Amino acid sequence: MSEQPIGVFDSGLGGLTAVKQLRAIMPHENIVYFGDTGRVPYGNRSTATISRYAKQDARFLLSHDVKMVIAACGTVSSTVLDLGECLPVPYINVILPTAAAAVEATKNGRIGVIGTRATIGSCSYKKEIEKLDSSIQVFQRECPLFVPIVEEGFISPDDPIAKLTVERYLKELKDQQVDTLILGCTHYPILKPVIGEYVGMDVKLIDSGKETAIYASKLLKEKGLLNDSVSEGDCGFYVSDRTEDFTNTASIFLNSNIGENVERVDIWNY
Repeated sequence: MSEQPIGVFDSGLGGLTAVKQLRAIMPHENIVYFGDTGRVPYGNRSTATISRYAKQDARFLLSHDVKMVIAACGTVSSTVLDLGECLPVPYINVILPTAAAAVEATKNGRIGVIGTRATIGSCSYKKEIEKLDSSIQVFQRECPLFVPIVEEGFISPDDPIAKLTVERYLKELKDQQVDTLILGCTHYPILKPVIGEYVGMDVKLIDSGKETAIYASKLLKEKGLLNDSVSEGDCGFYVSDRTEDFTNTASIFLNSNIGENVERVDIWNY
């Protein structure tokens, strides 16, 4: 069973930041990635719609005989709380590992959280942080334009659109003097250079994709499911819309050329 792939899904491209971390931490693991590019973004949709989409995404991954499902999507992680109960394999979302890392990192007890409208509206990170340490103050800000900015490739540290949007959204959190900032959507680490420059080097940025990958590695080891192969793992990519758009941008996200290794699927069949 250890050679079975890890399944990762997201509403679009953002989950590739988690894939990049998974490949760095567990280079021998096989990965199946599904990006729901035809229905992105999830963050502005109703909870019922997000739940329906997430369960279709998970069923698609299960059709590839995955040994674990990772919701590399802050919106799904925050709103579809029963997803793990529907799955026959271990399931991980981004909330717990990311919140735990932020609690460990903060020095002044002031943590900022940025995410989609659905993620911030659910207060999922705030609730998890307060469970871990009730003395910590949590300041939240929804940043709905970050996902389309990343999807459209406006990600350069010098891009005026990215810089102005970051300043507009994060000014309140900067004024609150947070020393730790959760990037509560896996799209957001792509904007890390812009965000980091604006909030300053004293603010610790918590990458939800990275923390989730670390947690996944620990869980697979505990369950005896790590791939013990000595060869490098394979990665298959699937999307629900145009493969050409995904291929071009995914190569930037992963810092490697994925070539023709992308297939389009009809997610409504799952």
